[in-house]
Amino acid sequence: MAHPSPAAGTGPHRVARPRHYLMCRPGHFDVSYSINPWMHPEKPTATAVAVAQWENLRQIFLDLGHRVDELDPVPGLPDMVYTANGALLHDGTVVVARFRHAQRAAESDAYLRWFAARGYPVVHQADRINEGEGDFLLVGRRILAGFGFRTDPLAHHETQEILGLPVIGLHLTDPRYYHLDTALAVLDDDEIMYYPAAFSPGSQAVLRELYPDAVIATSADAEIFGLNAVSDGRHVVLPAAAVDLAAQLRKRGFVTIGVDMSELLKGGGGAKCCTLELRYSSTACASPPAPER
Repeated sequence: MAHPSPAAGTGPHRVARPRHYLMCRPGHFDVSYSINPWMHPEKPTATAVAVAQWENLRQIFLDLGHRVDELDPVPGLPDMVYTANGALLHDGTVVVARFRHAQRAAESDAYLRWFAARGYPVVHQADRINEGEGDFLLVGRRILAGFGFRTDPLAHHETQEILGLPVIGLHLTDPRYYHLDTALAVLDDDEIMYYPAAFSPGSQAVLRELYPDAVIATSADAEIFGLNAVSDGRHVVLPAAAVDLAAQLRKRGFVTIGVDMSELLKGGGGAKCCTLELRYSSTACASPPAPER
């Protein structure tokens, strides 16, 4: 599947930073149960289409110069493709998710084994319900943390104690945006984009205070998971149909790359859901974990 050419920005020049991602091929993808409003088991799914869309996303990351490691899919765990939900990493410390729903619970041990086998210096399995980068998004030296549908608010304190970074709780109130990464995306160390109506009034006020210049998504773009996007600081990969959001980003100097994740959206996920960022630093790890062979 060929991916579209990047659409260049017209605003200030942006600088991309090399990223390291973890992805999981959707070889067992299916929608056989419903744990979010996007999942309808009565509707057919096409695993081959999901794999093709995933392969296209992976190739975009590689073409941009990023590194992609893969977690082997496990039969009976069709949602493993959504690797963002599996953990949160900072400076080589890993907080492995603990999923709310029984259908995904076994994923936690799969992630724990993967990180432990690859030499990450500190690997914690969360005690509280914690759905990784689905609900915890690192913005510079601050973590924005969602709650309301999946992650236990007590996991915010747990994560802050483990990683030593301030955690800002944000209350999600619309079940369509059940994870934070469906309603908010990180663009750079001090920039975000989000959909205000997905949050409680108090959380909207917090976001306005912290990010007065944030990109604001329309309801139309939010409803097609336009905010479930991946940014390297210059390039933003998001649904091709999120045209208003893409136009706003280009005015700010970002280069947008449109993708089709429609099959994987049937499970309630898009580009970001399929992408977990692996973060480490020279002070935390003597060297990054070796590439997959």
